[in-house]
Amino acid sequence: MKHQFQNNFKNLRMNRRDLLKAGAAMVAAQLPVLAYCKNLTPSMEIIKHTIPGTSEQLPAIGMGTWQTFDIGNNADERENIKQVLKTFAEKGGTVIDSSPMYGRSEDVVGELAGELKIIPELFMATKVWTRGKQAGIRQMQQSMQEMRANPMDLMQVHNLVDYHTHIQTLKQWKSEGKIRYIGITHYTDSAHDDLAELIRTEDLDFIQVNYSINDRHADRRLLPLAKDRGVAVLINRPYSGGSLFSRVKGKELPDWAAAYDITSWGQFFLKFIISHPAVTCAIPATSKVHHMEDNMGAAYGKLPDEQARKEMIRYFEQ
Repeated sequence: MKHQFQNNFKNLRMNRRDLLKAGAAMVAAQLPVLAYCKNLTPSMEIIKHTIPGTSEQLPAIGMGTWQTFDIGNNADERENIKQVLKTFAEKGGTVIDSSPMYGRSEDVVGELAGELKIIPELFMATKVWTRGKQAGIRQMQQSMQEMRANPMDLMQVHNLVDYHTHIQTLKQWKSEGKIRYIGITHYTDSAHDDLAELIRTEDLDFIQVNYSINDRHADRRLLPLAKDRGVAVLINRPYSGGSLFSRVKGKELPDWAAAYDITSWGQFFLKFIISHPAVTCAIPATSKVHHMEDNMGAAYGKLPDEQARKEMIRYFEQ
């Protein structure tokens, strides 16, 4: 049955609504097929965005690790986070962002990814968060060891801490093949002018910045500049620290959201972000498997166009 299903549906593309309709028609006589289908990654292709200036593509939804991966040795906690990471990978996710600021997160990412044997498939990103050249080098070496990433795919200067010093080290490390891409990060609107200046004056591959449907400050200048300069963009705080969900609690999604394969408010917020032409990948964090499944659902199906994005803003602000 399994091989027959794969042969018959090899070239079929359908969205979640079509799949549900097909499933309803098959339920009486095709329960074995449905059982197998339930375990599949969605039949649509995962949405990927190209890193500017390269042919490399990244899935549009990644994963942050702040707080969620900062756990101890409790077996239940570790098994839960391991299942979150496993779900992320099974749904096609690759981009994992961490930092030495995040407690044990780097070490937990490396250990669990090693246990799952998925390290080669991941795009590992972390940061340098200290002052001084030698302190930065030591910290970055430790991060690479803990995350088991050699080379590190993306090394970023966290919140612009001593960025003049660290950017020089990152440029050297990139030329030596120790890291693949260079980036800078911040999470507040007040830092956007500094980020923009560095985009103009430094040879950056990535920026990481805060952006969401109710915090669109980056739209004013930063995101257009990144696009014009060919700089990839990671988005942190896509849910504004979770506050977006309190705004829509008890509210229904608009009927037209289904046209963009949106089935939850989380996907509504994420698809608004990843449909921006400058955005490469959004990195929400979660410690719950069902939230990870929902987040990754935003990486499939149709993306809103510019007119739809404006309508999403209008609907949310009402």
